[in-house]
Amino acid sequence: MERIYYDHAASSPMHPDVAAAMLEVMTGIVGNASSVHGYGRSARQLLNQSRDRIAEGIGCTASELVFTSGGTESDNAALFGAARAARKRGKSHIITTAIEHHAVLHTCEALELEGFQVTFLPVNEQGVVSAADIENAIKDDTALISVMYVNNETGTIQPVAEIGEIARSKGILFHVDAVQALGSLPIDLRQLPVDLMSFSAHKINGPQGVGALFVRKGISITTLLHGGLQERKRRPGTENVAGIVGFAKSFELSVNSMVIRKLSLDKLRYTWIERMKSIFGEDRVLLNSHAEQCVPHIVNLSFLGISSETMLMNLDLAGIAASSGSACTAGALEPSHVLQAMGLPQERLASSVRFSFGLGNTMEELESAAKKVETFMSRVRTNA
Repeated sequence: MERIYYDHAASSPMHPDVAAAMLEVMTGIVGNASSVHGYGRSARQLLNQSRDRIAEGIGCTASELVFTSGGTESDNAALFGAARAARKRGKSHIITTAIEHHAVLHTCEALELEGFQVTFLPVNEQGVVSAADIENAIKDDTALISVMYVNNETGTIQPVAEIGEIARSKGILFHVDAVQALGSLPIDLRQLPVDLMSFSAHKINGPQGVGALFVRKGISITTLLHGGLQERKRRPGTENVAGIVGFAKSFELSVNSMVIRKLSLDKLRYTWIERMKSIFGEDRVLLNSHAEQCVPHIVNLSFLGISSETMLMNLDLAGIAASSGSACTAGALEPSHVLQAMGLPQERLASSVRFSFGLGNTMEELESAAKKVETFMSRVRTNA
């Protein structure tokens, strides 16, 4: 059976060039990057080259980039690190949104148990937080604002530059989860008023289990882990050199192909929406995101009258991979906290499905997928 992967926002397939670069390291480099002998120096050289490549591409210095195990650790390190450091200065209030990834939301909830006060701001029906709401929520003891760049369930882009300017004018640290933005939007940290930014490799055709955290020079954060002196004492533990080399390669490939990929993904996204509307009916397929301020690889649709569970089950039986939301919660098939925060009615909550496109997807494959959907929907209607 033909298998079609439309869940790239959960994890993207590794690019062959990335796998080749990692294999070369795994079969040729045996040293620990912290060792002083020749083997260790070879590993350290690869680590430094990878850090330099990524730093240059996002507009920061190599010393501002900390390698982690992925987006979740980067979010945790940023929030726990910044909040606990700020508490020493008498700051204990955090502002975030109700649509953040659970790596941020659950970390904020954990910080509440430590005595921090957290304001969870709502968003509008298109999933966008208001910069004015952010500004109005600021208090004298506000230590940190955390807002994601691109929502992982809807693809909606948040006004991070505007929010960052507000945070900077008030002397408040600003963290951005850019996991879904990397490779889809240009990021220049020389221009963006952001103090902390989280990244992950496996969303850009890199390896799973590798990520990074940008920490602007002069920003003090407490360490999440304790052990060695790696990553300038900010993230102890032996670095995953092969994974980091793979991250750098996937980053290079994604940045260099960003413009042409956007054209291709825009076409896939637009065509998929139109094909779904032609199959289900124009008024029965609703878009759950901002119509324009969104990335091209994610589309969240509600199929009125058909439950998410029914859609996902039939898609899977037809060999099509999609999801009901974040990969961290999709297995539970519970209503999306993101769509709930957008204030969508129950009918849309219960019938939403996220499709996300990327490497390997083609228009020919999309047409095949649409025909599969058309076939199983005819069956569903007949049995209804």
